[in-house]
Amino acid sequence: MTKVRHEVAALLLVAAASGATQAWAEDVQGVWTRDDGAIKVEFSPCGGAVCGSVSWLKSAAGAAKVGQRVFFDMVRSDQITWTGKAFNPEDGRTYSGKMVLSGKKLKTSGCVMGGLICKTVVWLR
Repeated sequence: MTKVRHEVAALLLVAAASGATQAWAEDVQGVWTRDDGAIKVEFSPCGGAVCGSVSWLKSAAGAAKVGQRVFFDMVRSDQITWTGKAFNPEDGRTYSGKMVLSGKKLKTSGCVMGGLICKTVVWLR
C-alpha cells in the first residue's frame, strides 16, 4: 500500500472505532417504561455518567414526580452493567443501584446492606 492508502485506512479505523465507542456508551440512553406501565424514565448523560429522570407517570397521586431524578451517577462496569445510585420516591431513600441491559429489557436494582436486600424493576424500551 502506498503512504496515502495507509493514512486513509488509519483514518477509517479511527472513525469506525469512535463510532463503535459512542454507540457502546449510549445504548441505555432513551426512554424506558416500567413493565407495569406506571412510569417512564429517560436515561441521558450527566457528567461522565448516566442519570435517569421520571419523564411520565400514569398517575400523579404517588410520591414520584415528573422531572425527578431517580438514577444517579450510573457508570458502566462492563458491556451490559452500570452501577451507581437509585432513589426511591416512595420512601425517600437512596440506595446503591445497578442496571443490567439485555436487548430491549433493562433490569434496575436498588440494594441495601451490601446487596443482601434488593428490589428489582424491569423496564422495556
